[in-house]
Amino acid sequence: MPKVGIIMGSDSDLKVMSKAAVMLEELGIEYEMTIISAHREPDELIEWTRGAESRGIKVMIAGAGMAAALPGMCAALFALPVIGVPLSGKNLDGMDAVFSIMQMPPGVPVATVAIDGAKNAAILAAKILAASDEELLKKLKAYTEEQKEAVKAKAAKLDSIGYEAYLASK
Repeated sequence: MPKVGIIMGSDSDLKVMSKAAVMLEELGIEYEMTIISAHREPDELIEWTRGAESRGIKVMIAGAGMAAALPGMCAALFALPVIGVPLSGKNLDGMDAVFSIMQMPPGVPVATVAIDGAKNAAILAAKILAASDEELLKKLKAYTEEQKEAVKAKAAKLDSIGYEAYLASK
């Protein structure tokens, strides 16, 4: 049964939002993913979002660009946490989506990650779930340790071969 719902308004968002799916898969978290336009399919959005809890969804990740109505609508209809992923766009490089997602009215919070930050949205969803899942918490701690070791390895390589060779090896 999926614990995280990933939703986006267009298939053009899939390149970014798939990073959330990859991270959830790495952590062993089941999810469902769909495309529903808040502006073009309001009835479908209401049906999907209102039914999410009964499908086992504990956290939603909603990606949206421009006016970014999707995360806010999900938060209005879903009682559990919603994480908004502002997507970069043609006109304002995603800043319009950032402000739209961040500036929710009182009582309708949406956690907001960086522009195109779907991977971080998945990690945040995992951290929310890990508050009541000891096994997932262990996986998150292991992931954090792997990141730390990767940075140490890069620093050691830089110390060993110097910056010019390091850059040439990339």
